[in-house]
Amino acid sequence: MKDNYIVIGSRGSKLALAQTGLIRAALSKNFPQLKIDVRIIKTTGDKILDTPLAKIGDKGLFTKELEEALLAVEIDLAVHSMKDLPTELPDGLEIGAVSAREEACDVLVSREAFTINNLPQGAKVGTSSLRRRAQVLALRQDLEVLDLRGNLDTRLAKLNSGRYDAIILAYAGIKRLGLDLNMSKLSFDEMLPQAGQGALGIEIRKNDLDVCNLINVLDDNDSRLSTEAERALLAGLGGGCQVPIGVYARIEGGKIAIKAGVFSLDGKRAIKDETAGDKKDALRLGKELAQALLKKGAKEILDEII
Repeated sequence: MKDNYIVIGSRGSKLALAQTGLIRAALSKNFPQLKIDVRIIKTTGDKILDTPLAKIGDKGLFTKELEEALLAVEIDLAVHSMKDLPTELPDGLEIGAVSAREEACDVLVSREAFTINNLPQGAKVGTSSLRRRAQVLALRQDLEVLDLRGNLDTRLAKLNSGRYDAIILAYAGIKRLGLDLNMSKLSFDEMLPQAGQGALGIEIRKNDLDVCNLINVLDDNDSRLSTEAERALLAGLGGGCQVPIGVYARIEGGKIAIKAGVFSLDGKRAIKDETAGDKKDALRLGKELAQALLKKGAKEILDEII
């Protein structure tokens, strides 16, 4: 950061820019004299749209190029959906702030206001996520789950074309774009979200104290603790963004409750567990829950996938 001027790195999708806009607006409100530019950077996940995400690879599909720009000092901070961030960051980078979290649930979006329970037998459900795919099949073995790639507008256009009867999306993205859709929220008993879902992570260089001090105002402690617990569980299972692992940590007062599950791709096997304790122990509780799942048989499921 030089002369009260920063450059924020962002993916170029409408949702990514809306999320970056929230961070930019918050910084401008707290630091009216700060000059802010946004640099759009295309990531691997943005460029390859004709291949299922799980077949491209798992590490940093939507973050690597932004991180390279950070390390090259081409940008001062990068705004990510926390669910896209690998649990291991490149040397020299850190999550400097985690925004106040939006609702973390997934939603079923359809043209006819279906719920997961009243979708017709054999209905076609679109998702790019193995986690969602596995949990849809765990609920309804009769449904046909098809791959769905593209940004939010593209996915909705494919739904409206009749190619799918319903699609699964994150509620947070729909809310941030202010979209009015026929959607049914999926409870955490029906579908556990991706680690970090609903929160924005601001990645910075570790030695950049000016930027670190600047973005402190954006950090929400409960969001940071809950997402740290979820990411600790994910790391403990050796999983990434494209592995069927769901987890949700909820903080109320000084307590944290964590629910997690590992699912086979066909939805026929699920290993679930939960824990609770003081929120100051969030990281430890996440790690311990991962070990509990492994002891219950999660490793056998993951070994078939990873």
